[in-house]
Amino acid sequence: MATAPGGSAVSANKAELIAIADAVAKEKLIDRAIVIEAMEDAIQRAARARYGAENDIRAKLDPQSGDLRLWRVVEVVEAVDDYFKQVNLKEAQKLQAGAVVGDYIVDPLPPIEFGRIAAQAAKQVIFQKVRDAERERQFEEFKDRVGEIITGVVKRVEFGHVVVDLGRAEGVIRRDAQIPREVVRVNDRIRSLILNVRRENRGPQIFLSRAHPDFMKKLFAQEVPEIYDGIIEIKAAARDPGSRAKIGVISHDSSIDPVGACVGMKGSRVQAVVQEMQGEKIDIIPWSPDTATFVVNALQPASVSRVVIDEEEDRIEVVVPDDQLSLAIGRRGQNVRLASQLTGKAIDILTEADASEKRQKEFVERSEMFQNELDVDETLAQLLVAEGFGALEEVAYVEVDEIASIEGFDDDLAAELQNRATEALDRREEANRTLRRELGVEDALATMPHLTEAMLVTLGKAGIKTLDDLADLATDELVQKKRQEPRRRADAENKRPDSRGEGRTEDKGGVLAEYGLSEDQGNEIIMAARAHWFEDEETAAPAAEGEDA
Repeated sequence: MATAPGGSAVSANKAELIAIADAVAKEKLIDRAIVIEAMEDAIQRAARARYGAENDIRAKLDPQSGDLRLWRVVEVVEAVDDYFKQVNLKEAQKLQAGAVVGDYIVDPLPPIEFGRIAAQAAKQVIFQKVRDAERERQFEEFKDRVGEIITGVVKRVEFGHVVVDLGRAEGVIRRDAQIPREVVRVNDRIRSLILNVRRENRGPQIFLSRAHPDFMKKLFAQEVPEIYDGIIEIKAAARDPGSRAKIGVISHDSSIDPVGACVGMKGSRVQAVVQEMQGEKIDIIPWSPDTATFVVNALQPASVSRVVIDEEEDRIEVVVPDDQLSLAIGRRGQNVRLASQLTGKAIDILTEADASEKRQKEFVERSEMFQNELDVDETLAQLLVAEGFGALEEVAYVEVDEIASIEGFDDDLAAELQNRATEALDRREEANRTLRRELGVEDALATMPHLTEAMLVTLGKAGIKTLDDLADLATDELVQKKRQEPRRRADAENKRPDSRGEGRTEDKGGVLAEYGLSEDQGNEIIMAARAHWFEDEETAAPAAEGEDA
């Protein structure tokens, strides 16, 4: 498709067209039929530009001989609306004898010659079609390879993103998926994890990563045959790319040490992984099904005195010796952060002194609460707290035997304490009821499931005072739990002075987030509040029918 020096347009001959199609198909590794189809489309567009874009013009290129046929298609109709694509019966008879209404007549056209502009337009169409076909082939080839490690050659670096030549495709390592401070040059061989493969109209489709924890897992699987064979399993992994990482490993064969197998002779296996990850230090930790044990292991190299697990809040309180605090937290909180990611739990670090002070404070507060609410002396209150009782509900609703089994207590004393606890709860409920009514919260809200008077007071303070107010809420506005662990960026913004969370700001969460209601309970409350809407609709419908009659 070129222009002769003299100015007269010439077309590629038949053999050339087929040769071009074969060359493009071979180079781009796509089906030859797709290239032929792209050529036909390009020729159709050029023909429409020559004979009029309003015409329905078709082109057919013979894939064997290279013969090109052009024709116009017109429909036979009784009344013509579109003179370019339709023809009446009388005119149709001239074109094709025996034509009837509803037929499509093929009107052959002479072959066209490509001028410079037409050739350029055709070239663009073919390029676009071929590009789309190539992208589709790449997607189909790589869509099932997510999670594999692949080796490629760095092709170029654009705006910090590294484009990698994977042989039959191109992938991209985005800036946030790279190892920080890693220097990458063009033509360097690079290994990365296929993170995601997406069908995109433009731009990259294959996304690679060197910063993902799975990249480290796959590298260990390549270096440690026991992991590849399934004898050793990596149960958890956490990374601070370019700086430090932790992996939790377990052996399914009691004769094989999982940590020793991953380290290798003189550290050969782990060193190979470290080198690939640009000197990132790796802590290999024995995984344990016992959460407390695993947390202690995860906080290595710091030693741990005591672990307290709060299952309700899904938090873990770790007590360390005073001289181990900075080691447990790590530089910029790195050690505790990685341990938290590894275990999937929020971890609070306390020193022995802090833990003792906290326990003492809680002990005093609970003792005073029992003294005031149950009208008992200090010794009795302290005995209850020492036995693990921390709230009035626990005293009121446990079995009498549990209280009576405390040294120095008997059945009569246990029963009396339960009565007093029940009376104290009733007084508290009545006080909340009075406060709720003062706030203007309707009595109808008290009939809703799971809602206590204390919850209704909280709703009233938040401005939710009627059934409609409650019904208008979404579930997450009502009961969404506060995020237990602030994001890394939020940590910097909040400028937490230490790991104990002082100065930390929580997410706003739902109105009743502090009461620990589940999502299902929240849904039930809101649906119960909305029930009157449907009753009103049902009442209004018969009334409307009566008026119509």
